[in-house]
Amino acid sequence: MSTSHSKAAMRFLEDQNYADWHDKTFWGVRTKRDAMVHSLEEWERLREKASQIKRHTLTNIDTYLRRFADAAEKNGTIVHWAKDADEFNKIVLGILRDHDAKKLVKSKSMLTEECELNPYLEANGITVVETDLGERILQLDDQKPSHIVMPATHLSHDDVGEIFEREINTEKGNHDPTYLTYEARLSLRDEFLTADAGMTGANFGVAETGDIVVCTNEGNADMSTSIPRLQISAIGLEKIVPDYEALSVFVRLLARSATGQPSTVYTSHFRKARPGADQMHIVIVDNGRSKWLADPEHWETLKCIRCGSCMNTCPVYRWSGGYSYSYFIPGPLGINLGMLRDPRKYSGNVSACTLCLSCQSTCPVKINLGEQVYIWRQQLESLGVANKEKKRMCDSMAALFGNPSLYNNLTASAFMLNSMPGFLVNSGINPWAYGHKMMKFPKQPFHKLIRKYQKNERNEDEDV
Repeated sequence: MSTSHSKAAMRFLEDQNYADWHDKTFWGVRTKRDAMVHSLEEWERLREKASQIKRHTLTNIDTYLRRFADAAEKNGTIVHWAKDADEFNKIVLGILRDHDAKKLVKSKSMLTEECELNPYLEANGITVVETDLGERILQLDDQKPSHIVMPATHLSHDDVGEIFEREINTEKGNHDPTYLTYEARLSLRDEFLTADAGMTGANFGVAETGDIVVCTNEGNADMSTSIPRLQISAIGLEKIVPDYEALSVFVRLLARSATGQPSTVYTSHFRKARPGADQMHIVIVDNGRSKWLADPEHWETLKCIRCGSCMNTCPVYRWSGGYSYSYFIPGPLGINLGMLRDPRKYSGNVSACTLCLSCQSTCPVKINLGEQVYIWRQQLESLGVANKEKKRMCDSMAALFGNPSLYNNLTASAFMLNSMPGFLVNSGINPWAYGHKMMKFPKQPFHKLIRKYQKNERNEDEDV
């Protein structure tokens, strides 16, 4: 059963001050992105090149996956293949048990979030510590990410201060961001030093060399791999790029699109276990991706490089927040990924789109996100999940527009609604009244005015 995005968004909008802050925060990130874009004359050429590279790689993914795995194994890295989330979780647990690892430090990975790795490992006796600051804050408060790049941006420094007071014993009432960051660093430093294994996700996998490339601003991926004796990297099969020349295109696009930076502070390349360490493992995950790749209408979603720019620009995401979406990834990307994952379960998100197409105009790899949402909407009835109220409205509109006499009579008399008491027009019976004031209807509808104008034009021409 799908969960309604609109109902969850209404709860979010109950706090208008917070909703306004959320909107301005992410629009600010979009503005920074725009400044970076305008500083590069070749931006559109980079987008087109990136789109072509992704199209080529994904349509030849079997070749590039094999090339990547062969190169990684030649480097001495152990490669695993996981067909789904369950197999992925079991592989990671097996690696940890083989090395008698009890504590795992992790850098940010939406793939592990997708596969629900953390609760699985914890249920099997493994201590898991998120080391990305945003993810760590959420882990301490048992929350999920509300954005794929800035997972805890929905929290204020006071929210974080209260979480830290409760969980890591910081000074009561001291919510200064610099102090909180310092205390988080001290807390995490001990976790790094006492961890048995470190795990990263992957922004890219380079087929030519077998490299895992991880882009961060905090250096936590480097700490997670440079201290523990065992290293594991998880990568979705769609993250493979052919070579370093291709990688250079995406590196120029990623940070500019995500946070408005020229580049991330750290772009780390992992090829094999460091000297003195035990092993490096790479787990390549399918989990539905090969099936999605075969979908002619929606395969382009796999081109995504997880920059989050579609969320930052989306007016619905900005005004409804990440938790209004039922899929773990929100925004335009999450709508499409959720529908690929389970269209009946996540169909409630499809309404969360104005079809303004701002998402695909900012997407660095030119994914047709808004167009895909439109296609999903046309399929809701065949999936048995169409909104009955909206269907009745559409049927009524079809009947109205299919009957010119009825349409003309109703539009000609619509102005009489202007004299109705406001409490009747702007009530719960009228959905438009939520967040809007009812418009004033003109005494004459547009089609009558335009006919009158055209008639006057003709008369003037005849007089001439």
